[in-house]
This record gives sequence, C-alpha cells and structure tokens, in this order.
Amino acid sequence: MKKISIVVVDDSVLMTQAIEEKLSFFEDLNLLRTFDRGSEFLEFASNHKYIDIILMDIEMPEMDGIDVTRVLKKKHPQMKVIMLTVVDADNEVFKAIKAGADGYLLKDVTPQELHDSIVITHGGGASLTPSIALKSLQFLRNAEQHAQVEEVEKPKLTARENDVLRQICQGLDYKAIASNLFISPPTVRKHIENIYKKLHVHSRLEVIDKAKNNNLI
Repeated sequence: MKKISIVVVDDSVLMTQAIEEKLSFFEDLNLLRTFDRGSEFLEFASNHKYIDIILMDIEMPEMDGIDVTRVLKKKHPQMKVIMLTVVDADNEVFKAIKAGADGYLLKDVTPQELHDSIVITHGGGASLTPSIALKSLQFLRNAEQHAQVEEVEKPKLTARENDVLRQICQGLDYKAIASNLFISPPTVRKHIENIYKKLHVHSRLEVIDKAKNNNLI
C-alpha cells in the first residue's frame, strides 16, 4: 500500500519533534520533510508535487500558516492542508477554512486521532477537532438565523411605492416622477415619505443605497 506523504510546517522545534513522534507509530505515513518557515516550504512544494498532506501551524514568523495555505492552494489545490495548532480563536478558524484548509486540529490530539484525521483528509474528507467542529456548527446556525432576521426585516413596499422608488433611483425629481406615473406631486411626496419611513432613511442618497443593498431595484 502506498504511504501517505506528509510535510510538517511549524517554527517550534519542540512541537515538530512531538508531531514526528506521533507520526512514527504508523507505517502507512511517510514524513518527507519539516520546515520552520512557510516561504521555504512553498519553494519546496513547487518542485515536489507528490506531497499528500501538510500539517500546518498558524503562528509563524514572516508568513503565517493561513497565508501559506492561501498561496499553496492557488498553486497546488490537490495538496491537502490540515491546520495543526494551539490557536482555537473563532476568527482564525474561519480564516483558515476560507484560505482553503482541509482540516483543523489542535496540537493536543493523540497519535491515533492525528493518524485517523490524516487518513480521512487524504481520502477527500474534512477533519476537525470536536471543539472546532462545534464552533463551525454554531457559526452556520448564527449565519442562518441572521439571514432569517434580514429576510423578516426586509422592507415591504407597495407596488406604487416600488414604482416611485425606481424613479428616485433614476435621479428624477417630484414633478418628473408625478408626470411619469400620472399622479400628483403631493401624492409622490406622500409615497416618498412612506418609503423613507419603511427604509429608515433620511435622504435621497440613503434611500438609493438602501434600495440597492436590499435588492429593491
């Protein structure tokens, strides 16, 4: 059976040694190289496209692991990156995932957990430390709730108010709008007052901006 080729990118000698020890228990894993600088690893990766898994730290000098991952994935999307770090801050987790990380583990994983995560990721899956997986679920739930709130709060304009709104966004004044819609200027003024109230705005520029952001035009 072909071994899974692995590279470790971590500026901590002690952490690198600990990772090496964990990997040494498994015959199906092959540690190719270790790097303490992301830039050096990227240079190596450009000439060694057979790398299967990269175990990437986040906090490193010169170029952090998230930036290294972002650059690597653009050039070599087939290479799988597992963030292996002590950092579990929400913003770092989601920045890493957005950069293209295929997994996110904390460094206190056991040798067996690390091995299983590598195998899962190599097979096309995604591996997350349970606490990180929970953060991801909470983020998705919050995002969905936020979207639902936005949908509920989306301004409800009448058909005529929408007609007036489109005219406003074209830069027309009261008289022009009244002429185009065959209504009186006072009626236009009343519709505009209602639009301002519903959109919670106080000027023509604000109403145009709000209309665009809410896909009302």
